[in-house]
Amino acid sequence: MSATDPARVAVVIPALNEERAIRDVIQSVLAVCPNVILVDDGSTDATLERVADLPITVIRHTAPLGKGQGLRDGFRKALELGFDAVVAMDGDGQHLASDIPRLLAAARRYPEHVVIGARIRNRENQPPARRRANDFADWGISWGCGVPVADTQSGQRYYPLGALELADLEADDFVFEAALLIAAARDKKLGIVSVPIESRYHGEFRLSHFRPVRDVTRITLYTVGRVIHYGRVVDSYRRSHATPPLVFDPPADA
Repeated sequence: MSATDPARVAVVIPALNEERAIRDVIQSVLAVCPNVILVDDGSTDATLERVADLPITVIRHTAPLGKGQGLRDGFRKALELGFDAVVAMDGDGQHLASDIPRLLAAARRYPEHVVIGARIRNRENQPPARRRANDFADWGISWGCGVPVADTQSGQRYYPLGALELADLEADDFVFEAALLIAAARDKKLGIVSVPIESRYHGEFRLSHFRPVRDVTRITLYTVGRVIHYGRVVDSYRRSHATPPLVFDPPADA
């Protein structure tokens, strides 16, 4: 079996106070992939009670440690259990389990790539402030990666084994996801490909834990440091902005 076979892939879901959506999210994932690792980040609501009877692996933080630590612990558990890859997704219902087969199709088409579920369909649904923050992050993180990347802030991603080996990166909270992309591209020499998914924001979702000003500032400072660390700053900028990002759009029944 390959690293894109659902039997070899773990779906890691960091969650903080997701009692409204988490059961439906996990049940929909189990319909396409039997391996779910839920990382409960110190929830104070009924998140864990809502999924107590489901056949999943649960990691429990006694207090909130941030999304970065949730992903880090999920990666470590996936490696401990012998999985070859991880699909990460959020627990609030913004990401659809039905897109997982499309991410796996892209991973088959582009081996040794991180695959991002890029929210570029119906992008007008994104709140304007969030859209501007994402555009700025894409501009900077692409520079950090040295390659153009579409939707660097999406939490729905396929990580091959090489990316899982980056679990010990020194970065916290939402900065960890940026650090993963940069180190995957620069240190592991992995490619990055994006699969178009829907932008889903209105109505049913709880307020995002992402704070555009605070978190984009942290991500920017981290990224600037990495650009300087790798050197050849102008060349990196040219390589990351001279061409469009790599986008692959497999069918819904991939």
